[in-house]
Amino acid sequence: MLIALAVALLGRRPALLVLVVAADGTADLLASGLKHVIDVERPPVRYAEPKALVHVPADHSFPSGHAATSFACATVLAFAFPRLAAPFYLVAAAIAFSRVYVGVHYPLDVIGGALLGVAVAIALLRLARARRGSPRLRRRG
Repeated sequence: MLIALAVALLGRRPALLVLVVAADGTADLLASGLKHVIDVERPPVRYAEPKALVHVPADHSFPSGHAATSFACATVLAFAFPRLAAPFYLVAAAIAFSRVYVGVHYPLDVIGGALLGVAVAIALLRLARARRGSPRLRRRG
């Protein structure tokens, strides 16, 4: 249902769809890059108990990519639809919490991912605003 709502809202604003996809992709790439630089083992690799409830990804733990991408998308959507900000952030927080609950991330992993996602979204929103405000290049002929 949430996906249908998002498609309906974004279908009328293709530029917003591009911005959400850009935020998602950028947050995912940065989170993956940081995982290679910041060598934090996942909880099931470090501790034998409790067992993870899902398959444990092979990459490192910090930051959470799920938290980064969900908060990046939530931030862009909250900017576009301020009245729906609370539900967007609630879904993002639930996704982030689920990664700790199932045992594949530490709480600081999802906090770091959430901060990364919000930062990516804010940077892209500022870039988009600056681009809209700048005069377009004109051909001289």
